[in-house]
Amino acid sequence: MSGFFSSLFHPIVQILETILGFFYDFTQIIGVGNYGLAIILMTVVIKMLLYPLTVKQVKSMKAMQDLQPKIKELQEKYKGKPQELQQKMGQIYKDAGVNPLAGCLPLVAQMPILMAMFYALQSVHFTHDPSFLWVPNLANPDPLYILPVLSALTTFLTQWQTSRTSPQAAQMKVMMFAMPIFIGWISLKFAGGLVLYWVVMNFMQVVQQWWMYRNEEQPTK
Repeated sequence: MSGFFSSLFHPIVQILETILGFFYDFTQIIGVGNYGLAIILMTVVIKMLLYPLTVKQVKSMKAMQDLQPKIKELQEKYKGKPQELQQKMGQIYKDAGVNPLAGCLPLVAQMPILMAMFYALQSVHFTHDPSFLWVPNLANPDPLYILPVLSALTTFLTQWQTSRTSPQAAQMKVMMFAMPIFIGWISLKFAGGLVLYWVVMNFMQVVQQWWMYRNEEQPTK
């Protein structure tokens, strides 16, 4: 099965290997020569390229939140009539120009990159500058478990931030605690470079969402 996924993501893996090599060469030019820094730079660039999808996600969630009163009215009116309810809800989404699935776009876009990064870090030979801060080798798990803890904390932060704007806040509360625990647990076994990518990606997500909502969070005078 792993061979199948490795072949499936092979084109993206090659692209990521090339991009990672480019940023590593860049770190050498500026005199630091570090794969950890190269992964951070690459992650920032990838997240910036995905920024339009993040904007679409946030706008979709905000629009869904605004439609909640109408949705609740329909749920009460067509209680016990699921087919009619779905038709009416679909019409409301259509009239408002809202796609309920738009909120999943960044995650859908990131998953192939995350899987490709997993295989890319397995194939990259960290023969030079394999360490990063406290991690002796980014191809191996973090022996001090600092990165797994950071992956759990940053995942919690993104879940908490999303729950503040999600129309499904009650359901999000479960994910807000379950997802960080799961991510932190699996990060114990993953390569430090992959977990570093996840941590930086989460941090960028928090910054981008804060930037988009900064004006709304200011108190009105």
